[in-house]
Amino acid sequence: MDELSNTQQAIELLQQLGLKEYEAKCFVALSQLPKGTAKDVSETSDVPRTRVYDAIRVLETKGLVEVQHSKPQQFRAVSIEEAAETLRREYEARAKRLTDVLQNLEPVEPVDREITHEVWSLTGFNAISTRTVELVGGADSEIVLIVGQPAVFTEELADSVQAAREAGVDVVIGTATEDLRDEIQQGLPDIDVFTSGLEWLASSPLDPKDGTTVSRLLLVDQNTILVSTALDGSTDGRGEKAVFGRGFENGLVVIARRMMATGLGRERDPDAST
Repeated sequence: MDELSNTQQAIELLQQLGLKEYEAKCFVALSQLPKGTAKDVSETSDVPRTRVYDAIRVLETKGLVEVQHSKPQQFRAVSIEEAAETLRREYEARAKRLTDVLQNLEPVEPVDREITHEVWSLTGFNAISTRTVELVGGADSEIVLIVGQPAVFTEELADSVQAAREAGVDVVIGTATEDLRDEIQQGLPDIDVFTSGLEWLASSPLDPKDGTTVSRLLLVDQNTILVSTALDGSTDGRGEKAVFGRGFENGLVVIARRMMATGLGRERDPDAST
């Protein structure tokens, strides 16, 4: 999205928040104009003039546009702050309604079969960050987290890790670089933060030209594992993909944990005795 113009980005974001294309284009155009007629909006937005009226009618209903009933009619967008707040409330209301509806769905009995372990995949920085926070928040005894990219360690994740530590969960965090270690340690002084000895976090050991980097490694309660990578060495979470699973056999977990603790001194390792 960084390669798009501000206008294009605004239109796409408005569509993601529920506006249709012409509605988003008309609102962006009016945000650039002090006020305008349908002709002005059409020329600025490239929306056909006959479709501008329909789009404005919807925007007015949503509280995003004001109409002056003159001849010809004049339109103006509400302030950016007011529009953002209106869209936020509508988005949150939809999210709450969705939660209520999903929670009231009739459960379907699963096929009766024994599952020893399960592996799932996720795509997208937001989805992976949400799942990471969820897994950390569900920890009972131990969290081992390796952070490969600065963008991974969000404020929400930091709060979740701190809460787990205060609840008595053993927490150790490894980082790909010294600078990142210092940054996280400063924010979480009560938690062990070390520089990982896993040199391949930043590049593939098999193909130096491969730009894929490891974004995060997470092991919770020696039972649940999450691993994510970012494409093209991205440091802002773009193109992130992950796999995570629960119920692994102890042998695999032991290997994963020992690998993730590379660089952590034995005296600081809460599981060093096992």
